[in-house]
Amino acid sequence: METDHIFIKVKHNAPEAELLKKIGLTEGSSNQHAGQGTANRRFFFKNFCIELLFVEKIDECQNETTSQLHLFERLTSNSLNIAPFGICFRPTSQNESAAPFPCRDYKPRYLPTPLNIDVAPINLAEPMWFYLSFSKRPDEAPAESRQPLEHPAGINELTSVRLITPDSENLSPAAICASKLHNFAIAEGKEYLLELEFDEHAQQKKYDLRPHLPLIMYW
Repeated sequence: METDHIFIKVKHNAPEAELLKKIGLTEGSSNQHAGQGTANRRFFFKNFCIELLFVEKIDECQNETTSQLHLFERLTSNSLNIAPFGICFRPTSQNESAAPFPCRDYKPRYLPTPLNIDVAPINLAEPMWFYLSFSKRPDEAPAESRQPLEHPAGINELTSVRLITPDSENLSPAAICASKLHNFAIAEGKEYLLELEFDEHAQQKKYDLRPHLPLIMYW
């Protein structure tokens, strides 16, 4: 498996997106997740997507189906013990038909039949781990539905992910599985943080988006 996209908790309507545009990223299309009560703003790269996720409709985010994901708590709480991320994986080949970690099916209303999302057991102290068996790289999308992949900053592909978490000792099976990927690391720190490296840090540039986003980008 490989990293497909990462969502980050943001304020309503994701004003934090302007920070990413300021450093030279081109914004793609946004989504409203019918029946799930969330919406986003997104930035696409050749092999990856950053999703800024927020609650749009409280009642839908707390309905019987969605409440099992605890998205409302993850996206609205200010607790320092709740990870403000979700990390999604996809297959690296056609031979991977299912997630390599324990999951259950989640069937949101916005997904067409027969598609579903494989979601690991929810532990709010960790990111929401999930898997899209049907997903592909953004640069493999048909031309008519392809998102903008060219950025003024000259950023192309995600090359590594480093997740900082207050507790790196008691990891879930999904986290352990992720940590075994050659370009995915989990380390312990005082607060939740994502470090994303693009293009193997070829330009030797770095941008720390804290305190607005728990994110450091290298390219």
